[in-house]
Amino acid sequence: MKENTPTPFERTVAGFSYLTGGIVGMFWLIVCAFRQSFPRRFLLFNILQSIFVTLCYVLVNTVFWWIVNIISYIPFLNRIIRQLVYLFNMPYLFGYSVMQVIIYGTVLYMVVFSFMGVYAYLPWFSKVILSNFKD
Repeated sequence: MKENTPTPFERTVAGFSYLTGGIVGMFWLIVCAFRQSFPRRFLLFNILQSIFVTLCYVLVNTVFWWIVNIISYIPFLNRIIRQLVYLFNMPYLFGYSVMQVIIYGTVLYMVVFSFMGVYAYLPWFSKVILSNFKD
């Protein structure tokens, strides 16, 4: 086995870190701190990316709903915005809305790639995470 190939345990922790929104990864970082060890690059990349993607999702979702609630007081925009929000959240595919398909598809992509032992690349997020690593 190559030295930089992720172990099955690292793949599992990385995959579950995406599935739990970074909570498993955060616990693993705490365990590594108590053991005074440092996780390898693959695992650290996936843990940090799962936490960063989750935080960005929560932030964007919160800001979006604040804006929608503010715009809902404007008379003519109220109806247009509410219809657009309804269209994106209305179930289309097997009971899932367009937004759910996009979110679940992204999470599934990241989980599958981490279980395969390959870096899951998301255009802006991965660049931010990789910029924090020293080569």
